[in-house]
Amino acid sequence: MIGMIESQITFLGTTDLAATADFYERVVGLELTLDQGSCRIYSTREGAFIGFCERAAKPNPEGVILTLVTQDVDGWYDLLSTRGVKFEKPPAQNVDYQIYHCLFRDPNGYLVEIQRFEDPRWRGAGTH
Repeated sequence: MIGMIESQITFLGTTDLAATADFYERVVGLELTLDQGSCRIYSTREGAFIGFCERAAKPNPEGVILTLVTQDVDGWYDLLSTRGVKFEKPPAQNVDYQIYHCLFRDPNGYLVEIQRFEDPRWRGAGTH
């Protein structure tokens, strides 16, 4: 039998690692797990990580959505708003996907979604 997947990291590119680090550490409040010099890895919860690596080529954020799942969408909206985040969409229901969410862009242009699943079939770890 093959071993279980133990964790997950999504890596995204950036041309300005310092601005990206400031945004995700100071504004969003993610914990820096590992600083590899040209890459910084942040924990979103046990076993789940986001990494940003500095690259010369400008990142292509088209079609990328970085979704952070929480039961407290409104709390995150309020906190990030007070820290200067400009939202493209305030918290609202999305009946098509049975979610409650809000959207903003990070310094690289990536779309970031703060989301709560309303679908009772969702069994994501730590959401219920």
